[in-house]
Amino acid sequence: MDRHVLSLLQLLVSVVCGSLEKGFIRTEHQGRGSGLQHAAHNCNETIVVESLPDCGYMFEILMLRVEPSQWCNLTKVIMHYDMLSKCAEETARSGNCFWPNNLAEKFIIGVHTKFFSNCTSDTVIWEDPPDDILTALILIPVFLTAAMISLVVWCSKRGDIFE
Repeated sequence: MDRHVLSLLQLLVSVVCGSLEKGFIRTEHQGRGSGLQHAAHNCNETIVVESLPDCGYMFEILMLRVEPSQWCNLTKVIMHYDMLSKCAEETARSGNCFWPNNLAEKFIIGVHTKFFSNCTSDTVIWEDPPDDILTALILIPVFLTAAMISLVVWCSKRGDIFE
């Protein structure tokens, strides 16, 4: 590596480390009144606990539109689950709490227990790919092997040119 590039890289690392250290020292001296500690200190868990069931109720209404036999089909429930996740995140943020947090985690686990507890499958069902893909997966290595053998033979016969 060029000596100038190495020097610039060392300068960049020292600047980044120095600014991180200053930020850490500033946070330590300011105490609980600012920074990350401020958000955790002002978390209103009551708002979160009271609002998360509303998200669950909305999700339950949406899931009732889907046949229970299709609850394990991700394509059928992914939009509803995305809305649930966004609602839970907005609820946590409205209570000035981190996302994800323990309250939301317990809530999501409860939703999974209620709707998706039977979605695990012990047996793996193996399927063959479609015929056109299978044909391509077989023929491409065969043609590449034939092409490489032909290239090696051709180069070995024309050794006087390549030396």
